[in-house]
Amino acid sequence: MSSFVPNQSDDIAVATIRTLSVDVVGKANSGHPGAPMGLAPAAHVLFSRFLNANPKNSKWFNRDRFVLSNGHACALQYVLLHLLGYKLSLDDLKAFRQLDSLTPGHPEAGHTDGIEVTTGPLGQGFANGVGLAIAQAHLAAVYNRDGFNLINNFTYVFCGDGCLMEGVASEAASLAGHLQLGNLVVIYDDNHISIDGDTAVAFTENVEQRFLSYGWQVLHVTDGDHDLASISNAIAEARKETSKPTIVCLRTTIGYGSKAQGTHGVHGSPLKADDIVALKSKFGFAPDQTFQVPQATYDFYAEFGKRGAALEAEWNSLLAAYGQKYPNEHAELTRRIAGELPQNWEKALPVYKATDAAQASRKLSEIVLTAIIPHLPELVGGSADLTGSNLTKVKSSVDFQHPSTGLGTYAGTYIRYGVREHGMGAIANGLHAYGGIIPFVATFLNFVSYASGAVRLSALSGHQVIWVATHDSIGLGEDGPTHQPVETAIALRATPNVAFWRPADGNETSAAYLVALKSKKTPSVLSLSRQNLPNLEGSSIEHAARGGYVLQEVANEDLTIVSSGSEVSIAVEAAAKLNAQGVKTRVVSLPCWLTFDQQDEEYRLSVLRSGAPILSLEAASTAGWQKYSHEQFGLPAWGASGPYQKVYEKFGITASNIASVGKKVVDFYKGKPVVSPLVKAFHL
Repeated sequence: MSSFVPNQSDDIAVATIRTLSVDVVGKANSGHPGAPMGLAPAAHVLFSRFLNANPKNSKWFNRDRFVLSNGHACALQYVLLHLLGYKLSLDDLKAFRQLDSLTPGHPEAGHTDGIEVTTGPLGQGFANGVGLAIAQAHLAAVYNRDGFNLINNFTYVFCGDGCLMEGVASEAASLAGHLQLGNLVVIYDDNHISIDGDTAVAFTENVEQRFLSYGWQVLHVTDGDHDLASISNAIAEARKETSKPTIVCLRTTIGYGSKAQGTHGVHGSPLKADDIVALKSKFGFAPDQTFQVPQATYDFYAEFGKRGAALEAEWNSLLAAYGQKYPNEHAELTRRIAGELPQNWEKALPVYKATDAAQASRKLSEIVLTAIIPHLPELVGGSADLTGSNLTKVKSSVDFQHPSTGLGTYAGTYIRYGVREHGMGAIANGLHAYGGIIPFVATFLNFVSYASGAVRLSALSGHQVIWVATHDSIGLGEDGPTHQPVETAIALRATPNVAFWRPADGNETSAAYLVALKSKKTPSVLSLSRQNLPNLEGSSIEHAARGGYVLQEVANEDLTIVSSGSEVSIAVEAAAKLNAQGVKTRVVSLPCWLTFDQQDEEYRLSVLRSGAPILSLEAASTAGWQKYSHEQFGLPAWGASGPYQKVYEKFGITASNIASVGKKVVDFYKGKPVVSPLVKAFHL
């Protein structure tokens, strides 16, 4: 029996969403009206009957999370946020897709009140939703107690055909099914239309069978255009299923109500003027007026805000009572919600002397994780089926798994992502977006490229995701060019707000973690070696935490060699040979360009100073090093398969050859005025 109770304002509210979406897109003369018009009934039912949130405090921690994975349909979300009482005015709707407005062309978290994650590239939001659901399940398992069901929200995702075509959604859906995330509800807008036209041209799979095979519950609504009761019943049924995620296949008509409904013509173009007139007349709105919101619609949606405010007040009382009974857990949870790190955690970071044994930086990373994880419960991490190579699982950690599997518990902090790099990265964005969690993920550096879409959105959104990226150069040796990243470093360094760290030894590895964990709005990629690296005389956590520093100083130098990661020790050896020949050579370690660029100009010019040529050295593409050096030595193209020492010799990355190259650089610049490459007419 249906539990849906109709309201006299339902029809007018749905019509308001449809006509407002049309006006939003029409005024901008740009955007996608079709999906908002088709999804209006589902959005209305979800927000008016189910979703718990408080528009007056969009960051209330136990709110339900809503993700619009098909972000091109954002007119729908903006209209809802306005009607529900978030900080989005009618004037903001009128400024859709205009410069500096609060209503950009795709939803952006941190920019518009009420937006949980930044969606645009299709499928990302779907995977973000899986991350949000994992975060809720984990924090509930850690902090909920009998009588204190503190963390119990749902995650709702709207997605379209395009999202389901993208591989990132498939990766995330597969993992969500395995993890039995009963708190995740996806509403699939099955309108059979994409940009190219009817999905019959490219997308004819059986979505139901696909998701059943993933371990999801699959529900159907055959009339998503009108049947509010069936939509409501499907969402209610989804919420009852606690051991499976649910996808509701919602059959809709794209652009419902317009003359072009059901065609790709209404997907990504504003409606024509005569169509808008006809549409508004059909729904009982004045055809010659725009941005009409009946008072009955505002009044109906005001109940959403009242419900949310009451739920938050109730939750705050519960949290206070929890604090009385469980003061330690309360203190830790509220600290994590506030995004603050525990006091003095950094004292656990390992410190090294030059006499300490050489180790691979992937092993040094494992040592750091082993030291800090007991102090940082918010660190929730995992690997893309490379745990034994990435060295990311510390001995004390428990796997995050559904308890029925016997493989772990939801309180576990180690996630087995499987071979799903892109899904892993997008899920991690969702984990961070939820709050209270700092996610770390791991794979080979070469395969971070598989996840570049998610990394880009981490940077754009300010998600503090830490990538443990091992096997970072031709130094991995025998696996050869297919696994040796030569272009990945510059791709990541070129991405705004990505901190790409390539530590040269133990102290620099500790420094990378120190800065990454303090950088609340910056993703970090820790590029780590397979081969052993010596601990360097002159390195320190304090120095390396500035992103670049003078490792070996020489007065009145003839040459500076600047390097990163596994090549710094080679630069040190080369400098020793040059100094023995009377060529005064300094060595600079530059583990993180972004962090170094954030230092003051005086410091940067003291590290890479004028007066003598600077030679860069890295076992990768030389692209980008021109910013920090006059001459660059690296790889001309791809690497090669063989023992890593032989591969380095093949490409001339040896102390003897770099000393010879350094001598040529000194001879070339002799007698010429040399200005630091950092000296520019202007800086962006």
